[in-house]
Amino acid sequence: MEMFFKHFLGHLGHYALDILPSIALGFLLSGIIHEFLPQSIVEKHLAKKGILPIIYVTILGMILPLCCFGSLPVAMAFRKKGVPLGPVLAFLIATPATSVSAILVTWKLLGPAFTLFLCLSVVLMGLMIGIIGNRLKYPEVESVEEGCPMCCEGEHENHRHHRKGFWNRIASVLTYGFIDIPKEMGVELIIGILLAAAVVSVPFIRILMEKYLLGFSGYLFALVFGLVMYICSTASVPLVHAFIAQGLSRGAGFVLLLAGPITSYGNILVLKKEFGWKILIIYLTFVSISSLVLGYIFSFIG
Repeated sequence: MEMFFKHFLGHLGHYALDILPSIALGFLLSGIIHEFLPQSIVEKHLAKKGILPIIYVTILGMILPLCCFGSLPVAMAFRKKGVPLGPVLAFLIATPATSVSAILVTWKLLGPAFTLFLCLSVVLMGLMIGIIGNRLKYPEVESVEEGCPMCCEGEHENHRHHRKGFWNRIASVLTYGFIDIPKEMGVELIIGILLAAAVVSVPFIRILMEKYLLGFSGYLFALVFGLVMYICSTASVPLVHAFIAQGLSRGAGFVLLLAGPITSYGNILVLKKEFGWKILIIYLTFVSISSLVLGYIFSFIG
């Protein structure tokens, strides 16, 4: 046990020193994007069915500083404004699947090939689920009065949020990036790093990977683990890195990197409540199949 804690603390320190600068930069960029990207631009191009609205919302979902739970009120606000089901589902995949922080940490820990294929995969999944969603029959929703759904993420009264003036805008950037975002995903991020250090420190996990999870079983393990255990996109990266270091294939690790952040309990509960079982089952089936296929493809090129 003493040896385990010694290895655990060593790996924990390694992960902290390696990724904390990238996380801090991601938080800062998230605050800048949140403060200076007008919500009116986000909503302007999403009111019609077709490929372009899906492309817009997928790309915006990838860069907006929202994890899964933060994306839910925004997606529901889009839906209430009359945005079709396709772009809403695309947003719910693209937004939690990656973020500025996740991209930076993925590049740092897993390399450029992993990062580029992840971004391309998220765009492809967003387009596909968007097209599927636009073809599903679902009652249209009448648009409601415009608001700022991003403000549903937290309390901004004391943060001078969206007030005019240079210093007010800077204060809003810093408080959102280093107070609101850490409050929303900080616990999950810490858990992800602790789990990563623990995984690397347990020799039994390497034996399990080498004996039982080398082939397709590794992909199924990654998918099931991702479905039942939600970790935000940034926090999932060191965990995936730890599993790969212990013998999990890079393709299976890619499955976990996709399925974990997308299929949170928040997503599942809100989709069931707002859209019903049919849409939820289609959503989860699509995420499962596409994650497995993309992970298998990445095993040949990564």
